[in-house]
Amino acid sequence: MQQGNAVSLSGKTLFITGASRGIGLAIALRAARDGANIAVAAKTVEPHAKLPGTIYSAAREIEQAGGKALPLVVDVREEASVRAAVQQCVAAFGGIDICINNASAINLSSTEQIELKRFDLIQQINTRGTFVTSRACLPHLKQAPNPHILTLSPPLDLRAKWFAPHLAYSLSKYGMSLCMLGMAQEYRAAGIACNALWPRTTIATAAVEFALGGPQMLRRSRKPEIMADAAHVILSRPARECTGQFLIDDQVLYDSGVRDFERYRIDPTATLLGDLFVDAATPLPPGVQVEFMR
Repeated sequence: MQQGNAVSLSGKTLFITGASRGIGLAIALRAARDGANIAVAAKTVEPHAKLPGTIYSAAREIEQAGGKALPLVVDVREEASVRAAVQQCVAAFGGIDICINNASAINLSSTEQIELKRFDLIQQINTRGTFVTSRACLPHLKQAPNPHILTLSPPLDLRAKWFAPHLAYSLSKYGMSLCMLGMAQEYRAAGIACNALWPRTTIATAAVEFALGGPQMLRRSRKPEIMADAAHVILSRPARECTGQFLIDDQVLYDSGVRDFERYRIDPTATLLGDLFVDAATPLPPGVQVEFMR
């Protein structure tokens, strides 16, 4: 899809986990500008002391942007919660065209440092939540004209350096990617696209601010809108022609015709910091400079 193409998500229904803030909300707002229907499937009902946004504030923003919103209280660790939310979404909008697995938990503790209850938590939210949500949406995606599952997880690279520093977290995120690898082939004949999208750089979200490095990390990050715009490009593609791929945000946009990446930067004077799981040898779009952690 070239920049400026009229392809739109108008009238499409998106079921987005973790859409009350951050990248999930940015994807929802980009689709809302097309006139899409958004199921905001997240846990936050009451405002958090440190984390902005609830399912209700997100729904208001979506509707102000031109979409229709359905706020749903969902815990992706609970199958019954996910199944009920999917049914509510279908009842409200008549079906599901797109499933976005955005809900995720981060914990970069080493093997001996991490508490087992934290280990279990990130596996349940990340890998299991992706599997449960995708599976619940599948019967409805099979009825959609251009069905997509898009998961925010990294490209598969089994070198030990991606696992050794934070094995538990890496297992959980690679599990999400493996879901897309397997489902892409399992549902290829059904025409359901299953892809993974990951950012080249750190993204300015609450997770980055509170879990990774505070305000200094935010300065070296890009805005969530870069992921939203890349997701929009992917979700606008014919599902049968785009599946089983592990995509990087700025490369997706560059291939679609985007040349200005400066507008996505938080601080134009700060050097962008590469995200976890992106190899420094991965080709960069012309003009983009990134410093990698290792």
